[in-house]
Amino acid sequence: MADEAFPAMTFQSLGYESIHHGEGRWNGVAILSRVGLENPIAGFGDGAAPDVDARIAWATCGGVRVACCYVPNGRSLDDDHYQYKLRWLDRLLGDLDGQCQPSDDIVVCGDFNIAPDDRDVWDPKRFEGQTHVSAAERDRIAALESWGLHDVFREHHGDERLYSWWDYRGGAFHKKQGLRIDLLMTSRSVADATTAAVVDRNERKGPKDDPPSDHAPVLIEVGR
Repeated sequence: MADEAFPAMTFQSLGYESIHHGEGRWNGVAILSRVGLENPIAGFGDGAAPDVDARIAWATCGGVRVACCYVPNGRSLDDDHYQYKLRWLDRLLGDLDGQCQPSDDIVVCGDFNIAPDDRDVWDPKRFEGQTHVSAAERDRIAALESWGLHDVFREHHGDERLYSWWDYRGGAFHKKQGLRIDLLMTSRSVADATTAAVVDRNERKGPKDDPPSDHAPVLIEVGR
């Protein structure tokens, strides 16, 4: 939705501060916080030209620097949008490095449109030669990890095949034919303080008269 349509006052009445960055069409991100919201940035904070899409928002919440991301889909490996996706991920890393240190409390989260490795794909062979699993995309996740972020959900679930997205078609959800593409990448300090990491599959089920998103919420609980 467009920024002016975002129900900030409704969330405020429930105790949440918020930042929303949206186009009113395809793309939009938001952060809601009940522990304070400081230094909000709609878009990248690197001072360069604004991104063509509304895909990232930053804020500090309770001392944790948070980035909410909607990484470009990429469409196909021979599409210009795929190159845009790789450039976007490179810019995310640069923006992160410009704002934070690995020793800070950091969460970079959202729909990454990348399955970090084959454990995150229900049938890796079916996805060969497609976006979401290409070496270049996974290299960008590895670069975030080399900088100092950690896939905290994977740390809690080892080699379990758990997914956050399922195609609407063919009963994929009930057949457990999904991808784990919604990630919470955190600094070591946040990862070490995380006491639980779950995918809320119940939200993906939804009533038939009110179809749910094809994504399920991914949650972490951080104890202090």
